[in-house]
Amino acid sequence: QVQLVESGGGLVQAGGSLRLSCAASGLTFTRYTMGWFRQAPGKEREFVAAISWSSASTRYADSVLGRFTIAKDNAKNTVYLQLNSLKPEDTAVYYCAADATRYDAYNSASPNDYDYWGQGTQVTVSS
Repeated sequence: QVQLVESGGGLVQAGGSLRLSCAASGLTFTRYTMGWFRQAPGKEREFVAAISWSSASTRYADSVLGRFTIAKDNAKNTVYLQLNSLKPEDTAVYYCAADATRYDAYNSASPNDYDYWGQGTQVTVSS
């Protein structure tokens, strides 16, 4: 059974940092694009970042580019999201997701392309 379990969320002041983790089990980790999405109350789920099998390819939403960093450790079946220079508008539930792909360089920004999802972890940024 495929499971994605997130951790690392919390409350932080504007300008602060958090590191989110997502531990994956039940899948061949190196054959999946891993992504992070977020959803604020009353809003649609939006793309944050994604990383390909070997970590050779990454992509970011314009709103987080230069502030957030996605990484993965295949040996540990874990994907990370480092959140720096946090802003109040970053407040949301953050979800990790896995997308089965054929190509290492491909990483989707569409939530509809992802096959498995974690339970989410809350990030709250105060002003």
